[in-house]
This record gives sequence, structure tokens and C-alpha cells, in this order.
Amino acid sequence: MTLRKPPATSPTPVAPPPRWAVRAAYLTALVVLPSGLWRIALVLGHPAGYTEAGFEPFTTADAKVWMLALSVVSELVALLTLGLVRPWGETVPRWIPWIGGRRVRPMAAVVPAALGAAALTLIWATAPLWWTYPHEEMTATGNLVVGILYQPLVLWGPLTAAVTLSYHRRHRVRHRVRRRG
Repeated sequence: MTLRKPPATSPTPVAPPPRWAVRAAYLTALVVLPSGLWRIALVLGHPAGYTEAGFEPFTTADAKVWMLALSVVSELVALLTLGLVRPWGETVPRWIPWIGGRRVRPMAAVVPAALGAAALTLIWATAPLWWTYPHEEMTATGNLVVGILYQPLVLWGPLTAAVTLSYHRRHRVRHRVRRRG
């Protein structure tokens, strides 16, 4: 007879995530999508706003692999934010070898998420300045459209930070003071 390991539970019950945090986590995955789809259009051979000469560097196999990988990895990283509002952010899914079924230590989720949120905020802080930089390799319409497609990325870091803060608040250990008497 094989004994199954009981599901890992947290030492203290954790409140469900607030509705705003769940919405923010899903929105995080959506704000990354427009720029990723634009890069995939480039991979598929559509100039997507570039002039013929400007599009030429994107036709190499290396450039296509890079753009496709960047799009997929960006979306997967954004989807990790869902773990801060879903059960798999509290207990590692059983199908993951060696650690499946174990409780996620809150700081193991909070620290990387907070660092990621800070990095993303810094990386995309200049996106609103897109139109102040020259883009001679793009058409006027392409410059406008690409700028619009990249603007949602400004929200990626702050949304991740908000969801991370919510996760942290729900999972922090309350220190109880024992009465002496």
C-alpha cells in the first residue's frame, strides 16, 4: 500500500486575494501581449511599420529566433504574476519533479517578484518618450503604431508590484505576543 503525501497547507490560513489583485494579475499578462504580437508579425515576415531597408535586419534567422524567444519569455514571465493570486503560488503543482506538493515560502515568491517589478518599472519607464526619439527606419504610421503597442509595458512593473504587495500582505506571519501571567 502506498501512502500519498497530504497536500501541503500553510501554517495559518491565508485570505483569498482581493478582486483588484486578481484583475491586476490578469491585466499584467495582457499588457505584454501587444508588443509580443507585433514582434511575432516581424518573425512571420510582415514589415510591421518598418521601411524596406529598416526591416532588412529582422529577416535573419538569428533575429527571428531572438524576437520569438523574447515574445514567448516576456509573456511567460508576465503569466508568473498569476501565481501570486492562484493556488499554485501557495503550493507547488504536484507535476513538478522533486518539489511538487510543497508549500511555497512566501519570501521565495515575494523577493523575485518585487525585484522583477522594480526592474520592469525601470526598463519601461521611458516608453512614453518613444515618439521623442528618431526612428528613420520606420514609416510615420509604423512609428505611431509601434509606440502605441509598447505603451502598455509601462504598466507591467507597477501592476506586478501591486500584486506582489497584495501577496505579501496576505502571507506575512503575524507575530503574536504571549501574555505572561
